[in-house]
Amino acid sequence: MKRTFVLLLRGLAAAAVFGGLVHVVLVAAHVSEPAATTLYGPTLRRIWATSAVALALVGVVIGRLAQTRPAGRFGTSSGRLGVNVALSAGLIAVVNGVVNLAIATGGPGTGNGVVGSAAAVVLGLFAMALGVLALARVAGQRMTG
Repeated sequence: MKRTFVLLLRGLAAAAVFGGLVHVVLVAAHVSEPAATTLYGPTLRRIWATSAVALALVGVVIGRLAQTRPAGRFGTSSGRLGVNVALSAGLIAVVNGVVNLAIATGGPGTGNGVVGSAAAVVLGLFAMALGVLALARVAGQRMTG
């Protein structure tokens, strides 16, 4: 019971930090004001932002797997390959998120995908950080073993 409660609190704290970081990115990009009229449904820029978020999420998952699993196993999450996938996916997501935010003409609700782009920037940075930590781990294993 106590472990479940701690995990729930960790999840809520992570969601709050993620939401705060997305808001900070939106404010920094000067697109934090909501639209006067809201567009519903998928637009080209929303699809672009969603694909960047999905790529960033893949980078986070692979980066975490590369960080926790031994480097001797085969698969996409082991050793150098996992590090390279995490770093590449994170970088591509960050670049796409920044470009989409740079060309956005309005804030949330305009159909420009600014919320997804901000989320892609945050998750992409997380993926790159996990990739760097996994790279340090892999390099440390090569030096000792």
